[in-house]
Amino acid sequence: QVQVVESGGGLVQAGGSLRLSCGASGRVFRINAVGWYRQAPGKQRELVARITTDGSTDYADSVKGRFTISRDNAKNTVYLQIDSLKLEDTAVYYCNADIQSSPHIGQWNYWGQGTQVTVSS
Repeated sequence: QVQVVESGGGLVQAGGSLRLSCGASGRVFRINAVGWYRQAPGKQRELVARITTDGSTDYADSVKGRFTISRDNAKNTVYLQIDSLKLEDTAVYYCNADIQSSPHIGQWNYWGQGTQVTVSS
């Protein structure tokens, strides 16, 4: 079994920073592409950042220059550094990961349970 768990959310003032973590545990051979999504109340879930196996990154226009996604393969962890937080960044942030449990089988897609980020004025 594989578990994906996000952490690092919290309440922060506008202009502040947070670093979210997405960790995978269990039968993890390799973590391939990982995406960070967010869902604000009453809105659809949206992709905000993505990182591929080789470290290539992509960001939603709304977060470019403020969000940075990175990965530490040795720790099976992907991070999302969020700077210059805005009120509109308030949302539940979810991690979505393509994970192989063995070199001999294909990858499966996993979601974490989410971590709440609340930005106050």
